[in-house]
Amino acid sequence: MTFVTRIRLQSGNRPALERVVEQIRSTAERKGAELRGPHSEPAERLDVPLHKTTSGDNSRTFRSWDYQVFTRQLEIVGHNDVARRATEIDFPSGVHVEVELEQVEQMA
Repeated sequence: MTFVTRIRLQSGNRPALERVVEQIRSTAERKGAELRGPHSEPAERLDVPLHKTTSGDNSRTFRSWDYQVFTRQLEIVGHNDVARRATEIDFPSGVHVEVELEQVEQMA
C-alpha cells in the first residue's frame, strides 16, 4: 500500500510561501521522492471591514482592509520519511499548513 501526503499551504506573504514550497521541493528532489506540484490556485482576495468603535455602531467604519491569500498544494507519493520531514519544517508564522494523508491501494 502506498501513502499519498497532500500538503496545502496558504499565506498572504507570497515570498515566504514560495520559500517554503521550494524547501519542500528541494527536499523531495534530493531524496528521490515522487512529488506532484506545486499546484497553484488563483489568489483569493479578502475584504475585511474595520469599525471605528467596538460598540456595534456599524455606520462608523474606516476604509476596508483588503489582502490576497495565495495557495499552493503539493503531493508526496510514498516516501513516508520525506513526507514526515516536509511536515516538520519550522514554518513561518504567516504560512498556514494543512496536511492530509491518504492510503492508496494499488490495482493488481
